[in-house]
Amino acid sequence: MAAPGEPCAGLGVWNQTEPEPAAHGPLSLCFLRTAGVWLPPMYLWVLGPIYLLHIHRHGRGYLRMSPLFRVKMVLGFVLMLLCAFNVALPLWKIQQGTPQAPEFLIHPTVWLTTMGFAVFLIHMERKKGVRASGVLFGYWLLCCLLPATSTAQQASRGDFQSDPLGHLSTYLCLSLVVAQFVLSCLVDWPPFFPKDAQQPNPCPKAGASFPSRAMFWWISGLLWRGYRKPLGPKDFWSLEREQCSEELVSRLEREWRRSRRGAQRRTKVSKSKGRHGVEAAETEAAEKEALLQQEGSPRGPLLRALCRVFRSTFLLGTLSLVISDVFRFSVPKLLSLFLEFMDSPEAPAWKGPLLATLMFLAACLQTLFEQHFMYRVKVLQMRLRTAITGLVYRKVLALSSSARRASAVGDVVNLLSVDVPRLTESVLYLNSSWMLLLWICLCFAYLWQLLGPSALTAIAVFLGLLPLNFFITKKKGHYQEEQMRQKDSRARLTSSVLRTMRTIKAHGWEEAFLERVLRIRGQELGALRTSTLLFSVSLVSFQVSTFLVALVVFTVHTLVAEDNAMDAEKAFVTLTVLGILNKAQAFLPLSVHLLVQAWVSFNRLAAFLSLEEVDPSAEDVKAASLGEGQAQQEGKEGATGKGRAPRCEPGGAPFLLGLPKTGQAQERDPPFPAQTRILVTHTHHVLPQADCIVVLAEGAIAEMGTYQELLRRKGALAALLEGARPRAGGAQGGTEPVASAGDPGGSPGGRRPEHGPEGSVRSTPGGDATTSEGQMAVLQDGPERAGWPAAEDSVQHGRVKAAVYLTYLRAVGAPLCAYTLFLFLCQQTASFCQGYWLSLWADDPIQAGRQEHTALRGWVFALLGCLQAIGLFASTAAVVLGGIRASRLLFRGLLWDVARSPIGFFERTPVGNLLNRFSKEMDTVDVDIPDKARSLLISAFGLLEAGLAVSTATPLALVAILPLLVLYAGLQSLYVATSCQLRRLESASHSSVCSHVAETFQGSTVVRAFGAQGPFVAQSDALVDENQRVSFPRLVVDRWLAANMELLGNGLVFVAAMCAALSKAHLSAGIVGFSVSAALQVTQTLQWVVRNWTDLENSIVSVERVQDYARTAKEAPWRLPSCPGRPPWPRGGQIEFRNFGLRHRPELPLAVQGVTFKIHAGEKVGIVGRTGAGKSSLAGGLLRLQEAAEGGVWIDGVPIAHVGLRALRSRITVIPQDPVLFPGSLRMNLDLRQEHADEAIWAALETVQLRAFVASLPGQLQYQCAHQGDDLSVGQKQLLCLARALLRKTQILILDEATAAVDPGTELQMQAALGGWFAQCTVLLIAHRLRSVMDCARVLVMDKGQVAESGSPAQLLAHKGLFYRLAQESGLV
Repeated sequence: MAAPGEPCAGLGVWNQTEPEPAAHGPLSLCFLRTAGVWLPPMYLWVLGPIYLLHIHRHGRGYLRMSPLFRVKMVLGFVLMLLCAFNVALPLWKIQQGTPQAPEFLIHPTVWLTTMGFAVFLIHMERKKGVRASGVLFGYWLLCCLLPATSTAQQASRGDFQSDPLGHLSTYLCLSLVVAQFVLSCLVDWPPFFPKDAQQPNPCPKAGASFPSRAMFWWISGLLWRGYRKPLGPKDFWSLEREQCSEELVSRLEREWRRSRRGAQRRTKVSKSKGRHGVEAAETEAAEKEALLQQEGSPRGPLLRALCRVFRSTFLLGTLSLVISDVFRFSVPKLLSLFLEFMDSPEAPAWKGPLLATLMFLAACLQTLFEQHFMYRVKVLQMRLRTAITGLVYRKVLALSSSARRASAVGDVVNLLSVDVPRLTESVLYLNSSWMLLLWICLCFAYLWQLLGPSALTAIAVFLGLLPLNFFITKKKGHYQEEQMRQKDSRARLTSSVLRTMRTIKAHGWEEAFLERVLRIRGQELGALRTSTLLFSVSLVSFQVSTFLVALVVFTVHTLVAEDNAMDAEKAFVTLTVLGILNKAQAFLPLSVHLLVQAWVSFNRLAAFLSLEEVDPSAEDVKAASLGEGQAQQEGKEGATGKGRAPRCEPGGAPFLLGLPKTGQAQERDPPFPAQTRILVTHTHHVLPQADCIVVLAEGAIAEMGTYQELLRRKGALAALLEGARPRAGGAQGGTEPVASAGDPGGSPGGRRPEHGPEGSVRSTPGGDATTSEGQMAVLQDGPERAGWPAAEDSVQHGRVKAAVYLTYLRAVGAPLCAYTLFLFLCQQTASFCQGYWLSLWADDPIQAGRQEHTALRGWVFALLGCLQAIGLFASTAAVVLGGIRASRLLFRGLLWDVARSPIGFFERTPVGNLLNRFSKEMDTVDVDIPDKARSLLISAFGLLEAGLAVSTATPLALVAILPLLVLYAGLQSLYVATSCQLRRLESASHSSVCSHVAETFQGSTVVRAFGAQGPFVAQSDALVDENQRVSFPRLVVDRWLAANMELLGNGLVFVAAMCAALSKAHLSAGIVGFSVSAALQVTQTLQWVVRNWTDLENSIVSVERVQDYARTAKEAPWRLPSCPGRPPWPRGGQIEFRNFGLRHRPELPLAVQGVTFKIHAGEKVGIVGRTGAGKSSLAGGLLRLQEAAEGGVWIDGVPIAHVGLRALRSRITVIPQDPVLFPGSLRMNLDLRQEHADEAIWAALETVQLRAFVASLPGQLQYQCAHQGDDLSVGQKQLLCLARALLRKTQILILDEATAAVDPGTELQMQAALGGWFAQCTVLLIAHRLRSVMDCARVLVMDKGQVAESGSPAQLLAHKGLFYRLAQESGLV
C-alpha cells in the first residue's frame, strides 16, 4: 500500500540538515497523514485485547457462516495481501538499489499485522455470537482517514503517470476499507445455538446494527406503533434475564447477606480482641459500642452489596462520561481555530471545511458518548430500583411483630415512592462531585489562555454571586416549607371532608367547610407565589451570570491587558467556555443537595432492611393464653374508651387457633368448629355464652373469669351491669333480660335464628346479632349500596385536545397570556442584540493595539444585558402569576363541582379518585404546568434566536435549516405521541407495585400463617417486571430523542460553520463567531423544547381531569331567592309524608314507596326494620339527600321541595351512628360557624358529662383533634357529637342509632341529656337495636320500603307481627 509509505514532504524530511517545511502544524496535511497511519493500529491494539477478553467471558453461542461473514473475511484477506504488497515493494526497490525511508517499511508492516488482527477479531466474533461489532466499526472508520487524505493529496498533485502503482494502491485501499466500513454497519444472523432461551417478544436491540445501537434507532418500531395507535402490553418486549426481578433481587440479597455476615464476623473479632486486651469493664463498654455501631450503621453492608452487584455497569458509564467530556472541551478549541481561520487571509481554503467537519464530529461524538452514559445510568437506575424494591418486599414478609409496630404502612410506601427514587436518581450525580470540579478547572485554564490574568475576575464574580444564591435558596426553602405545611393541612381537611360528606351535607355545612378549605388554599398559594418568584430570581441569576462574568472579564481585559483588543476568538470562545463554567457552578450545589438527600434515603432503607425478622425455625402459630388451654369463646368487656380494641391486635399470630373444643360449643357454633373466638363488645346479653370474660378498665385487665364467677365477685362487671339498668320510669315494655344461672345456652337473644329468603344476616355465633345488623345497615340501607357501581378513574389516551389548553389559558386570562409572550419576545430580542453587538465590537478595527469605541461598546453591551435580565425576570414572573391565578380558579371550580354533587356521587366514586384530583392533579396544576410552560417558552425563544443568528450571518444556511426543521417536526411528533403513553402506563404500573406492597405489609402475618410467601413474592416480582417492561422503553425513547435532537443541533452547527467557511470573503470573524456560538448553544435546546412540550402535554392532562366533575349532575340549589322556610320556621316540627317514594338511581325500582304518615310536633317516633327496609332512606328523603321520586314531605305545612337545601338542613339536627370529628380545634368541631360563646359550649359539655375530660386536655377547647378524632375513643366522640347537637337547638332531631357505639352506661347518660334538651322537639329515632325505641311514643316498622306496622311498642308487641319477631330475635321478649 503506497499511501502509508509516502513521506510528508519528500526525502528531505528525513534529512536533518534540511529545514522543517513551513506547512507543518497541528492541522497540516502531514499531520493528518501521520495520524491516519498510526491512529487505527493504536486504536485496535489497545481495545482489541480488552474486547477479546470481554466476548470470551460473555459469549452467546456461535454464528452460522453467513454471506456477510464470508464477504468480510474475503475483503480482510485482500487488504492483508495489499499490505503485504506494500511491504514487498520497498524491499524490492531497496534490492534494486533505490534508497527508501524507514517509514516505507514500518507503516505497511504495522498495517499488515493490524489487518491480520482485525481478520482474527472477525473470526472470533462469529464464534462468540457477536452480530454487530462496535470496535471494528470504529477501526474501519479510522482506517478511511489515511486513504482519503492520500487520495485527496494525490488527486491534487495529478502525477498518476510518475507513480501509477502508488495511485492504484491508494484507490484500492480506500475502496476496500470503505467496503469493510459499510459491512460493519450491517448485522449478522442470530446465533445457531443461543445460550439464553428464546423469548416470546425479544428486545430488538439484540438484532440491531452498531449505528442503530449508537443512535438508538432500534426503538423506532415502537415509536411508530405508538404514533399510529395506543400502546398495549403486547407492544412491550420481554425483559432480558439480567433485568428480571428474580435475577437482580437474588444477586443483591445474596451479597447483602454476605456483607452482613462479614460485618458480624468483624464485630466478633473486635469483641474477642477487647476481651484479651483490656479489663472486663472496658471490654463490656467496647462490646456495647460495637453493638451500637452495628445496629446504628447498617448502611455499610448494604453499600458494599450494591457496589459488588452494580459497580461494573457504573464504571463503564463513567468511562463514557469521561470520553464525552474530552470531546466537550475540544469544541471550544476547534471553534478558536476556526475563528483564527476566518480572521486570517493567508489560511488555506481547505482548512475551513476541515475545521467545520471536525467541530461537527467532535460535537456528535460528545453527544453519543454522553447519551450512552445516560443510557447506562438509566438502566442501572432501573435495575437498582428493581433490586431494592424486591429486597424491601421480602423484608416486609419477614418482619417481626415488634418491627411491624415500629413501621407503619405509610412508611413502607414512602420507602418505595420517595426513598428508592431518590437513591436511584442519585446515581446520575455520583460523578458530579469530581467531574464538575474538573470542568471548572479546565474552564479557567481556557480563560487564562485566552485572556490572561483577566480571567481571575471570573472567580471573583462567581464568588460574589454565591451569597445572593445562598440567600435566595434559604428564603425559597422557608416558603416551600410553609407551602408544604399549608398543603398538608389542606389535604388533611379535604380528605376528612370527602370521607364524611354524608354528615356534612346532612348538617348543611358545605359552605362552612368550603370557606375553611379556600382559606387554607389561599395561604398555600401565597407561599407558593413567593417561593416561585424567588426561584425566578435565582433563574435570572443563573441565566445572567454568564453575561455578568463576560462583562467584567471583557471590561478588565480591555482596561488592563497589554493586548487588550477584543477580537472574535476572545469574545465568542470566552462565551462558549463561560457557558460550560456556568453549567458546572449551577449543577455542583444541586448535585451535592441531591446526594445528601439520597444519603438520608439510603440510611432509611438500610435501617428498614436491618429491622428484626421472625425466626424461621419457630412455630408458625403461637397461642397467647389468658389462662385456658382449650379452645374457647372469650368476651372482652369494658366501658367506652377503656382499651378493648387495642388488646386484640395480633402479635404475629392469627386469632383462630386449631385447638380442641367441647362438643357443646361445636353444637352451639356450627360455622366455627374447634376454633377460638375473641368478641370485643359492650353488649351484655351475649356475655353468658362466653367461656371466659375479660373486663378492661383504664386500659388494663380489671378482672377475668366466667360470667357467673364475675357476677358472684360483684366487681367491675357487676358495676357495669348495674350502671346499664334503666332507672324507674325508663323503658317501656320491660328491661333487657339477664340469662339465668342454670341456662347453659344463655338467653334467647344469644343466637338469632337464621332467616329465610327475606332475612339479611346469618346468625353470628357468640356475636351481637343486632349490632351486626346495624353495621350491615350502613352498607345496605343507604342509597350508596343500592346498585351504584364504583366509578372507575378515567384513563387518558392519545394526544391532548386543544380545548384543554384553551381551558387553562382562559383560567390564566387572555391579557396576561399576551403580555407574557410580549415580555419573552422583548427579553429574547435583547439577548439577540447583545450577541450581535458583541460581534460588532469584535470586528472594530485595531489602531495602535487598541480599538476606538471600547467604552461605548462596553456600556451598550452592559445595558443590553441588564435589559435582558429585567425582561427575563418579568416574563418568568408573569408565568408564575398566571399559573397561580389559574390554580386558584381551577381549584375553586373543582371544589365547587364536588361539593355541589349529590350524595350518590360520593357513594359510587372512590374517595381515592377524589383525593387524587385534589392532591396529585392540583399539585401538577400548581407547580408542573407553570414550570414546564416557563421552560418551554425560554427554550423555544432561544431556538428562534439561534435560527435568526445563523440566518443573519449566512442566509445560505436557510437552505439546510428548512429540511432540518421538517425532520425536527417529524421526530417531535413521534416522540410526543409515544412518550405520553409510556409515562401514563409506567405511572399506573408503579402504583400497582406500591399498592401490592402496602397490602402485603398490612396482611403479612396472614401470609406467613398460610405459608404463602412464595406466591406473594412471585406476584410482587411479576408486578415489578411489568413496570420495568414499560420503564425500559421509556428510558430508551428519551435517549433516542436526546441523541437525535442533539445530532440535529450539531447539524445546524455544521451548516453554520460550513456556510461561513465557503463565504469567508464576504463575512467578518465577529459575525461568524456570533452565528456559530449561537448554533452551539442550540444543540441541547432542541431536545429540551420537545421534552418541555411533552412534559407540558403530560401535565396539562391534569386540567382535563380536574374538569371531569364539572359535567356531573348537581343537587338542588343551596339557597333560593324566595324561600318559604325562613326563620323561625319550623316552629313546631310537624312532619308529614304524603305518598312518599324515592329511588337511588333512575333505572332502579323505588326503594321507598307509598309512605304516608304524620308525626306531630314534639312527638318521639322510632323507626325500625330489617336491613334494607328503608329506614335510613326516610331520613335521607327528609334531608333531601335523595330527592323524592313521587309524593313529598311537608314540615309545618311547608313542602321541603320549595326550601333551599341550606335552610332545610340547618333546621334539622342529625346524630349519626358513626361519630365524626374534623381536623381542627375542639371548639371548631363543636361550633363550626362560631355562633356560640364559650360559656354555652362548656354548658353543653357539662350536660354530656365531658366538661372534666375537656378541661384536662392541653389547650382545653383549643385542643387540636387528630385525623377524624383518632386520639379519642368512639364513645367520647359520640358524646362530643351529642354536645354539638345540643348547641344547634333545632325543632327536629334525627337519631340514626346514635348510641350503638357506646356502652350501656354511657347510653343512659346520652338518653338523659337528650330527654332534657330535646323534650319539646320532634325526634325520629332510627334504631337497629330495638331496645332503643322502647320508650318512644310511636314506632314505625318498615319492610320492603313501606310502613308495615305503626303504633306504640306495647301495642306492636301485643299484635305479635313483624315488630314482635324482631324483638324476639333481639332477646327483648
